[in-house]
Amino acid sequence: MVLDLVVIGTAVTLGPLHNSAFILLLSSRRGVRQGLAFLLSWLANLIAVIACVMLLTGGQPPARHSVPSTAAIAAKLAIGVALVLYGAHRHRRPPRPHGPPRWTARVDNASPATAAGLAWLLQPWALVGAGAATAVDADLSTVTDWLALTGYCLLATLSLIVMELYALRAPAAADARLNALRSWLEQHQEQLIVTLSLLAGLWLTARSTYELIA
Repeated sequence: MVLDLVVIGTAVTLGPLHNSAFILLLSSRRGVRQGLAFLLSWLANLIAVIACVMLLTGGQPPARHSVPSTAAIAAKLAIGVALVLYGAHRHRRPPRPHGPPRWTARVDNASPATAAGLAWLLQPWALVGAGAATAVDADLSTVTDWLALTGYCLLATLSLIVMELYALRAPAAADARLNALRSWLEQHQEQLIVTLSLLAGLWLTARSTYELIA
């Protein structure tokens, strides 16, 4: 479980879409405040999903090869296959020129509530679902699994935490460097999405297949 959560959390935190949006929020008039709203909403979404899973399982992992256990593994397998197909589809299709989303023109006047809603919209829900299916195996009677779940939520939020702290400590330097990072992310957005989708998808597919036949 721990290794799967590390892989999923890393794929989530490296996603180019939400990181680009977060940098744009940080560079706005009330950037740090809006960034904090986005960050807290992002983290709250992850925690809420894990909490729902824990309520369903009662904090105890289902028996191996039981119906709930098999269903969770099958869900991870389906997500893994979907990610591989999605990555392959985006890799094959011709590049499409696209401008910035419409909401970017109104970012300076956005409220913290809007920033929080944007975090919900940009969360990679397929990967979040894979994290939830993995969390089914968590045993809340052990400190190790508590730490694993906490670490997963923080890892999946790590890029936002680092950028928010950077903007707080060195606003001028952060503005220049983070906007340069945003330009790079936008230029390599397709490659990053394809790479992350394929790597995460292949990992989930391979691990889930092994768990089903083991």
